[in-house]
Amino acid sequence: MKRIAIAIGALCVLTAAHAQDTTKPATDAQTPAVATPDTQNPAAPVAGENSFTEGQAKERIEAKGYAEVTGLTKGEDGIWSASATKDGKPTTVKLDFQGNITDAPK
Repeated sequence: MKRIAIAIGALCVLTAAHAQDTTKPATDAQTPAVATPDTQNPAAPVAGENSFTEGQAKERIEAKGYAEVTGLTKGEDGIWSASATKDGKPTTVKLDFQGNITDAPK
């Protein structure tokens, strides 16, 4: 009888854990800094207190396929900006505090 009670209790715990919903990131500009590596904030780049160092900013930009990253500066709005190339084309690239990377052709 004790084994049956333990088995039923374990089954209840597993069922409750399985039923939990995962939260989806918000799509507005007020999205807080959260770990959503494959999600781009639609309002990017978003101004805010940026904790990325210059080296980290450059590494993230290069990891997204940009090359020749030069002139990397952090503006008063907390957004890192640089000149770079992607697919051989010159571009201006920006990195915000959420990790969003955007670009605009030069």
